[in-house]
Amino acid sequence: MNEDGMYCIDGGRPFVERLTEMASDAMAVVAWGACASWGCVQAAKPNPTHAVPIDKVIRNKPIVKVPGCPPIAEVMTGVITYVTMFGRLPDLDRQGRPKMFYSQRIHDKCYRRPHFDAGQFVEEWDDEGARKGFCLYKMGCKGPTTYNACSTTRWNGGVSFPIQSGHGCIGCSEDGFWDKGSFYDRLTGINAFGIERNADQIGLAAAGIVVAGIAVHAGITAVRQLTTKPKDTIKTIASEPTDKNAG
Repeated sequence: MNEDGMYCIDGGRPFVERLTEMASDAMAVVAWGACASWGCVQAAKPNPTHAVPIDKVIRNKPIVKVPGCPPIAEVMTGVITYVTMFGRLPDLDRQGRPKMFYSQRIHDKCYRRPHFDAGQFVEEWDDEGARKGFCLYKMGCKGPTTYNACSTTRWNGGVSFPIQSGHGCIGCSEDGFWDKGSFYDRLTGINAFGIERNADQIGLAAAGIVVAGIAVHAGITAVRQLTTKPKDTIKTIASEPTDKNAG
């Protein structure tokens, strides 16, 4: 967008002009890939050319974002097939992505998820954990924060996907993934079972909470017993018959 769009020329004209013309009579615009959806690496800081996603240019049309670098082929054809068959756009999430393909995290359906839950991680490339197919979270995998169909639809006709090939997800379907540090920086702040503790430690922590709860309950019960008037005892003494012959 900087300098009247002169940084992106197509057919001798700024592409932003051609985009505006092509979108003028469209029902909607489908933004294929991370570049069209988010701006991608061209929009990385400091972004001197002022590269922007399509929805920053076309503001009077629905924008269906199909991010990924690149998007999965079956996802692309699935979106077009849906519109063709039903004559309307698919349900979109708050970022404009089709829910049928972007409603679950890669982490949720990843075949390495059991290793994550068990606290079994690859610590270094090609270590024993890597050979056993352990979770790639510590190697920077962005699967826990990335919404896409990679772990279910996969790539190349369902043959594989990056995590299955031994490399962590880089989060290419998420906005700003290029400005969030190295692809190999470990995610922080994820509160999930298994990241720093194993099942035994989780169990001990739970047992400690239970024991502490029992102790507190016992203490409260004891205090109540000490501070409550013995009504039953008083009632029993008062109800005993008086001995008329007592001198």
